[in-house]
Amino acid sequence: MGIIGNWLASDEGPSRTSGQLRVGSMASGMEVTLPYVALRGARPGRTLWLHGQVHGDEINGMVAALRFARSLQPETMSGNLVVTPTGNPQALDARRKRNPYDELDLDQSYPGSASGLITERLAHALFEEVRGVADVLINLHTMNPLFDARPYTVYKVHAESSVSEAEVLAAMAPFYPHVACRQDVGGKGELPGNIAGALDYQCLAAGICAFMLELGSGSRLEAETVALAERGFSTLAQQMGILAGPPQPAATSLRRVTRRGWITADEGGLFIPTTRAGERVSEGMSIGDLLRLDGQQTAVRAVTRDGVLIGLRSDPVVHTGERLAFVAWEWDTVPLA
Repeated sequence: MGIIGNWLASDEGPSRTSGQLRVGSMASGMEVTLPYVALRGARPGRTLWLHGQVHGDEINGMVAALRFARSLQPETMSGNLVVTPTGNPQALDARRKRNPYDELDLDQSYPGSASGLITERLAHALFEEVRGVADVLINLHTMNPLFDARPYTVYKVHAESSVSEAEVLAAMAPFYPHVACRQDVGGKGELPGNIAGALDYQCLAAGICAFMLELGSGSRLEAETVALAERGFSTLAQQMGILAGPPQPAATSLRRVTRRGWITADEGGLFIPTTRAGERVSEGMSIGDLLRLDGQQTAVRAVTRDGVLIGLRSDPVVHTGERLAFVAWEWDTVPLA
């Protein structure tokens, strides 16, 4: 058990602490660390772990998790809360998705390596703390900064995990996601890379209920999205027995997406959307127009089937092949107990 787990297991009563997990150092001697905030309740119970900012441009989850932790009083809790607001501090400082010192995607690097590149060492330092401590972990993300998106969730199914898909779906319900995307780990995903290296998938392998909560758009603070996340954390903590009080509402069903994909631009120009993120699109419908610099305007190629817009590009400057929208193509409705 790591530093955080040992502190939580102490019998010294309800308390709040914060600290830094050391990972390494820079050439200048500056330390590379992972900050954390931990709350130990007055009575034993389960542990909710909120992990923010896997990528350096994912801000909303960081703010929501830290504000939620500030709102709690350990004396009223049964169980624990841990917040690791940044898993990728160098990417955060650089205001970019990936760590600039090795260009690896942190969320494809878990459980990491104690002797690897800096991103792999960051992943290892965190996962050694999480393993055997967290009961539920939320991997906090946002959509690409170039896109608008309503809050949604992404999750994997691990065939050998002790955590069922139903448990994961139930943990998502307090956040009212407009879609809950079931991601295929075995096949090719929407993006290249090691999907099984995601933090939530490795948590499932370790018997921890985990999923990705996508909170709006990157590199911007969205007050309504942050407030939604805070309410969801509170409801989930209550469901876990960490917080007391009258039951808070949660979604009674989820729209489970089993296939997603991108709409890309055939030609360059200025993208003028005629739709909004979260909306349904019907077969034969165009999501917007491309305005060329010679003044000509053409409609984006029509979709060939019904879909739901998960994310829609808000940056109008596009080149051939660039992404215009992230779309759910197949889904069903799952009732929740």
